[in-house]
Amino acid sequence: MDENQLAEELRLTIGRLVRAVRTADKMPPGEAAILGYLDRGGPLTTADVAQQRGVSHQSAAKTVKELLAQGLVHAEAHPSDGRKLLLHLTPTGSDRLAEERRRRADWLGTAINDVLGSDERKTLEAALPLLSRLTTHLNGK
Repeated sequence: MDENQLAEELRLTIGRLVRAVRTADKMPPGEAAILGYLDRGGPLTTADVAQQRGVSHQSAAKTVKELLAQGLVHAEAHPSDGRKLLLHLTPTGSDRLAEERRRRADWLGTAINDVLGSDERKTLEAALPLLSRLTTHLNGK
């Protein structure tokens, strides 16, 4: 298999895996993504969220409004630009995100144990740093 075939097979396989794992989610993907950004990166503006998700400001603002209404995030004035709001993850939002992550990990972990043998699990584990390096390279970091 040449590098282009390998790349396409990897893209398709990872895409199918991600979509399959998302079926375990209880939250809409956009909401979970925003909570994840806030958890990993700290406070963000709606514009930051839109940029990271690759969606319009209006789309991000709609999702942020839902998260605010559910008490999963709270907003405060931006310290250097009073026209902007900084979004923060609330303890409730953090708990909800942890629950989503636990559900995904449990579901995927069960599948790994059901389908893969010991040597296959070791192979999968050994592939993780490679996938991480590819992701870092593609993100330009």
